[in-house]
Amino acid sequence: MDIEIPFGVIFGGTDINEDVKVEQKRVVMEQVLLKARFAVAFTDKLKEEAELFLVSQSSKIYIQPQGIQTDVTEKFCWTEFLRSSGVRTEHVDELRVFLLVCGLRRVKDPLYLVEVFSKWHCENLLNVLVIIGPKIDPVLSAEVETVVKRTAGVFLAQERCQQELHAAMKRCFAVVNSSVSEGMSAAILEAIDLGVPVLARNIPGNAAVVQHEVTGLLYSSPQEFVHQSQRLLSDHELRERVVRNGKLYVEERHGVKQERETYQRLVDTLH
Repeated sequence: MDIEIPFGVIFGGTDINEDVKVEQKRVVMEQVLLKARFAVAFTDKLKEEAELFLVSQSSKIYIQPQGIQTDVTEKFCWTEFLRSSGVRTEHVDELRVFLLVCGLRRVKDPLYLVEVFSKWHCENLLNVLVIIGPKIDPVLSAEVETVVKRTAGVFLAQERCQQELHAAMKRCFAVVNSSVSEGMSAAILEAIDLGVPVLARNIPGNAAVVQHEVTGLLYSSPQEFVHQSQRLLSDHELRERVVRNGKLYVEERHGVKQERETYQRLVDTLH
């Protein structure tokens, strides 16, 4: 708020979905937006939510979806990645690895699927869930570590650089999102771009990206997650369709060229 040079702001998702509910944070956001030359929202829905609290500043809010450009390192060993995460099996190539990519903080709800997934794993030991992401909330991170250690079929991987993360995503069976709220999940877009099916919690931010049975699968409960996962395992046509449609969607809507041009135009307003 004390900055003296012109600036713009970008809504990440948690700010509009969660932080506006806290009076002290909302007041700060309003004051910042009064000074900002522009604000960027990733989706129409995010802009609408912002306008509910910041109506007088609505003309400043532009919509620009995230651009995605994936990068996979060739120096990546899938077996080593799984073993370092605690997965012990001689049948690595037979595993169906569901990769939950998220920073360990409450809004990402990393433990949402753990109990039900573990029961499913016990019915078929080839189904495993690996949680990977930075430890943002120390208290929650400790809780996740404790729960995972005592839960069959669920593992916690150390944070990796983007190239290695993308390589792991490309090798997994499906990428999972279990967030309470999202602005626009980069992990979902990256998975789609890499040709990996996505199973995402049915919340507005995810539904803006994932069209059910078209570009991915949505679920509204842990039980429905298992049901949709079973469909993905048994219906090869469904899997191929969501992968194909998803790739086309990302190419059309989330290119870095359009994103770059939008931000260059907005930055020009700061001069």
